[in-house]
Amino acid sequence: MIRRMAGADLDDIAQIWLESNLEAHGFVPADYWRGKFDEVREQIAHAEVYVYEDGGGVEGFIGLDGGYVAGLFVRQGSRSKGIGARLLGLAKAMREELVLDVYVQNSRAREFYEREGFRVLSEGTDVQTGQAEVRMVWEAGT
Repeated sequence: MIRRMAGADLDDIAQIWLESNLEAHGFVPADYWRGKFDEVREQIAHAEVYVYEDGGGVEGFIGLDGGYVAGLFVRQGSRSKGIGARLLGLAKAMREELVLDVYVQNSRAREFYEREGFRVLSEGTDVQTGQAEVRMVWEAGT
């Protein structure tokens, strides 16, 4: 089931964020993610976030800032089960256009977004990590 985040979900969501970033972005020092944890947790608390819940626990979430996908994360043991696609499907149903940034080295995420109809809009560098990234866009009806 997908629903809007509740306050009681915050700890689970923040932990999924940290664990997913540590796993998927081994090319970024782990201390970077740990150092951002409190700041991101606070941002999540005030953001538009939807969670996927199955069996009583949060298995994944998507954060939106207007048409910007601020994050899409699925708990490690729940990946490749369609949860990310379902969360993204909700965002697509709510918006005419979605934009996101993804690290070039995160090929699994890039391939997922391409399968979901996103295309590369531009290339750049994340100023905080120095890592190459691409901005991707999805537009309804294309």
